[in-house]
Amino acid sequence: MQQRLQKLMAQGGLGSRRACEEFIRQGRVRINGAVAELGAKADPASDDITLDGEPLLLRAPRQVYIALNKPLNVLSSTTRHKGDERATVRDLVKRPGHLFLVGRLDADSQGLVVLTNDGELTHRLTHPSFQHTRTYRATLYGLPNSDALRKWEKGIWLPEEESRTAPCVVRVVRNSQGLAVVEIVMAEGRKRQIRRVASALGHPVRHLTRTHIGRLGLGDLRPGQWRELDKRELTLLKTPDSSLKRSRQPRPPRKRPVRAQQRRSFRRPSGRGSDRKPVRRRARP
Repeated sequence: MQQRLQKLMAQGGLGSRRACEEFIRQGRVRINGAVAELGAKADPASDDITLDGEPLLLRAPRQVYIALNKPLNVLSSTTRHKGDERATVRDLVKRPGHLFLVGRLDADSQGLVVLTNDGELTHRLTHPSFQHTRTYRATLYGLPNSDALRKWEKGIWLPEEESRTAPCVVRVVRNSQGLAVVEIVMAEGRKRQIRRVASALGHPVRHLTRTHIGRLGLGDLRPGQWRELDKRELTLLKTPDSSLKRSRQPRPPRKRPVRAQQRRSFRRPSGRGSDRKPVRRRARP
């Protein structure tokens, strides 16, 4: 079956779709001897596809889904940054082949990320249009009051981006010794969003952990540990948290009170025999 060339190449582990598109733009890819153009389709079962003259065996690899508990000071990247000696999540997962990263985290945050060679699922879980949920636990300095929690859930204005954060669900889990632990369910992932919002509300973040992507949780994974997902866990990964959906349901419209004038127009005359028709009296001679 014919498919877009960049998709076939990405499935074959040659890089992301964007990287494979660049190979095609550079004229390095040929189909049956002819230079391929961007958007071209091919069937790996019948077409001869080459990169830099080397034949490509574009059989779809076995799909891999790995959950990792990213530790602090580890970069959410599959490649090492130039001049940065810190470890990456790819350094922790010793598996061959190209893996996409689902759920980036700041270096000073820890928690659940997923690595996979399934490009379609990666797009579904990371693109903002799909509104897939992520759940976090944040330790804050001080206890937010009900007004602060309401503002957080409704969304606050970020001046540097000139936009408002999307609605979310925030629940206080624990409060002791001047620190509060809150759980946040959200479907938005701006850079350092939770830290920025919490600081704007007067409660900076001391510690931040992502506990779930969709309904898939960390389980017993310790920082730095990883495991392959089974079918049940993969289903949980694809399933968004329902609490955010419930919080977005519109309130039922309130019944408008009947105006006094309308009430008078529907009111029957009071008194005995009020339900009878009025009798027309004859004029006296």
